[in-house]
Amino acid sequence: MEATRERNGGRTKALLLNWGPAILFGVVLPFVTYGLLTDRGVSEVHALLLISLWPAVENVLYLAIKRRVDEFGVMMLVLLLLGALSAVAYNTTRLVFIKDSAITGLLGLAFLGSLALRRPLMFYLGRKFGTDGTPQGLAGWNGLWQYPGFRRVQYQLTVVWGVGFLLEAVVRVALTYLLPTAVMVLVNNVLPLVVVAALVTWTVSVGKRGRARMAAAQGAAPADH
Repeated sequence: MEATRERNGGRTKALLLNWGPAILFGVVLPFVTYGLLTDRGVSEVHALLLISLWPAVENVLYLAIKRRVDEFGVMMLVLLLLGALSAVAYNTTRLVFIKDSAITGLLGLAFLGSLALRRPLMFYLGRKFGTDGTPQGLAGWNGLWQYPGFRRVQYQLTVVWGVGFLLEAVVRVALTYLLPTAVMVLVNNVLPLVVVAALVTWTVSVGKRGRARMAAAQGAAPADH
């Protein structure tokens, strides 16, 4: 029982370390900063541009603390910089939010488009987050591709993630026309986290079921001889 509590405590700590900074820099600080800036006369578009710097700060801190680059964070930072540049061109808050939705939609299309490649996008994301990054861990993950069940799951995950991002983009566009800007600032930062959290939870569940089936098949193999 004590070991179980320790494992649960370790998982909780890991979740806080993974999601805590994202929630702080991606939701709390942007929402609070937006209110402070607009209350002091800063235009809504400029306020949106300024609060988008918080995720950039998170990436810089990650690099300073971990002493290594987070590939996923770099990708999000590139999207952030593209969004900031396009926001200047749009110069309206509604189009800024639509731009964010378009980026999410393009990400969903990238997932679905990767189905035509040699290996789908979720295979590479799974290798990044599902291994310890050592040569042995990477080799072990690459070796799983030989199993039809593993390949089928990777394609399934890629489809679900791609469709999930596309649906999120559509919902955010609709909410942009229904909600005031101050509320949309919160929704625009919270909804992606909720969607990703739901997708990650589902992915972990699928992975556990897959490992259980593989363990059962390996356990039954000696009895077949």
